[in-house]
Amino acid sequence: MDDPSEFDEQPSAHSGGKGGVFPMGRALIVLVMFVLATVLLLRVVHPSTTTSATGPASTTPTTSGSAAPTTTTPASHVTTTTGAHPPSTVPVLVANASAVTGAAATVTNQLQVGGWAMQPPVNASARVPASHVYYVAGQEQAASQIAQALHLPASAVAPYTTAAPISSIGTAEVVVVVGPDLASPSSATTTTAAATHT
Repeated sequence: MDDPSEFDEQPSAHSGGKGGVFPMGRALIVLVMFVLATVLLLRVVHPSTTTSATGPASTTPTTSGSAAPTTTTPASHVTTTTGAHPPSTVPVLVANASAVTGAAATVTNQLQVGGWAMQPPVNASARVPASHVYYVAGQEQAASQIAQALHLPASAVAPYTTAAPISSIGTAEVVVVVGPDLASPSSATTTTAAATHT
């Protein structure tokens, strides 16, 4: 017959072997979970380090009429034109380039109702056949909104250059040059009379 003491020793040696393997597996699981938690925490703390430094950035310009296509540009070329500036933060200057007295003041009042930061109206340095909206860098969207509010075509919006018929824009970021098309329709007779005298 077998000695009962042999059976008693084997289970204890076997359980001791299991006890040695189980803590090693548990330690490996804890280590893997620690690494995963660290990676996830670093993504939360520094979300832009892997994508914005070198990767492309997508910008979607917004329009009031229809959905605009999405354009993709490198992150280093993203400008502020994608974000809308509140009207109250955009200084706007209106210059009268028509023959109608008070046309710039009328347009200034119209835009002021829309919440734009209006500057006192001025006279342009030359007459123009049609109205234009000029903008400094970063204010193209604001200029487009103003052109829409004045019912001007998109072709009337252009970047500001010294070729614009105004001697100085001061701190203005958008300049509306009022031509005969924006001049008061009720003053059509004044326009004709002024044009013959000029």
